[in-house]
Amino acid sequence: MTKQIIHTTTVKLSQDNLQISAYLAQPQAPGSYPGVVVLQEIFGVNAHIREVTERIAQSGYIAIAPALFQRQAPDFETGYTPEAVEIGKEYAWQQTQATELLSDIQSAIDYLKTLPQVKPDSFGCIGFCFGGHVAYLAATLPDIKATASFYGAGITTRTPGGGAPTINLTPDIKGTIYTFFGMEDASIPASQIDQINAELEKYTIPHRVFRYDGADHGFFCNHRASYNPKATADAWEQVKQLFKSVLGA
Repeated sequence: MTKQIIHTTTVKLSQDNLQISAYLAQPQAPGSYPGVVVLQEIFGVNAHIREVTERIAQSGYIAIAPALFQRQAPDFETGYTPEAVEIGKEYAWQQTQATELLSDIQSAIDYLKTLPQVKPDSFGCIGFCFGGHVAYLAATLPDIKATASFYGAGITTRTPGGGAPTINLTPDIKGTIYTFFGMEDASIPASQIDQINAELEKYTIPHRVFRYDGADHGFFCNHRASYNPKATADAWEQVKQLFKSVLGA
């Protein structure tokens, strides 16, 4: 498939008297395109997340990456130092709330619905790290038909801001979900991956669980030392298959 020539910009989403920044990428060619919400790591809507957003748009989708830390730290983005990890973890797990995250994601979807070139009723999401966890939450939104969740830690043990673990929401997932894990990822034990798979099977949620031997947390990010080209290449093909089969393009 030929890559689409794309246009990128930053837009503002109105939500609870708050203006949320979001990075938008869309094909320049006229047409009707499905929408995809891209959910950041703990490092903000940084270069990696913008690149993923652009890559999705080049594949024939209109992609938007809302700033999930807008309430805590407007325009926050950082690299991958130990100090940055600690700051990002504080924002992600102590200062966000699951209900606010879902509301912000819905605002991104509602914004996409205002664009004339966006296909109605054809929305998906993809998330990485903290965003992989949030993608599991977002899969419960009625508009989301396809979800790609990459190495979302804590799905079986917690939820942003506190409360019952996010896995308890599995029966509320509305569409198809693919999950991706590195088997060298110390933050997500194999037992937790098994638990996620078991819950998805229990509630007959259309899903696939991908496990990559030799891959660590963050394997999809080519800005990180844990980048694994082989696992990334396979995972990207699986994402494209998911979005094409469920959302069309």
